[in-house]
Amino acid sequence: MSTESLKKPPTVGGVIDRLVMPAFAIGFLLALTAFVLAFTMAPLVGGANVGGTAIIGGQAVSSKLLFSQKIFYFHMPIAITSFLALIFVAFYGIRYLATKQRAYDTRARVAMEITLIFVIGTMISGELWEREEWGVWWTWEPRLTTYLVLMLLVIAYFILRTAIDDPEKRATFAAVFGIITFIDAPICFMITRLIPQTTHPVVSSLSVDMLIPLMLSMVGFLLIGFALYRLRLRQTICLEKLEAIKERLLD
Repeated sequence: MSTESLKKPPTVGGVIDRLVMPAFAIGFLLALTAFVLAFTMAPLVGGANVGGTAIIGGQAVSSKLLFSQKIFYFHMPIAITSFLALIFVAFYGIRYLATKQRAYDTRARVAMEITLIFVIGTMISGELWEREEWGVWWTWEPRLTTYLVLMLLVIAYFILRTAIDDPEKRATFAAVFGIITFIDAPICFMITRLIPQTTHPVVSSLSVDMLIPLMLSMVGFLLIGFALYRLRLRQTICLEKLEAIKERLLD
């Protein structure tokens, strides 16, 4: 790959970008509607499967979930959005390794930024539930542990990028590391099924009045994630174009 090809900034625009703000607005309204329905229509849950009584933080915790269960309608969609964002990180990482085009590195980096936002949201919402339901801020439960590893890998991705000065090496190493980070996503998703004795709640079936707010929240956060990605990508590309102009003027 030539130096000129590496410096050439990616482009963005067209029909998709015209849909960004409507997608964000619709996503926000769906998430807001889900919030209202979760606290008005969805019933309280007693007896959700968390593996029965367990000793967590030195105290016995039963499987009964009541008001704190409402956070599930947002915790799960945010977590799923983080997993889907990681798919794009891996996809664009593979595309960069195959083509060495800077545009794919830019898209992978922006997708990882969105992943970080939703990973942090997942951890915060999960910890709030854990504190309320289990009486502790943290326990080394399999799902929590694997997701903590995922968050640390996402953070390490950005540390790696700042530690390498050469643009091509930085993009290559970041692409490989992004793909490795993605591998932890299906492990996080399946761990409660691979280790059934885990104390993390497992959703088996939902009634219609529970499914409706969950699906609205899911679609809402996916649209918000999409809008944030496109807005950040547009900003990043504009900044890269500006840097390219500065470099040409200096030359």
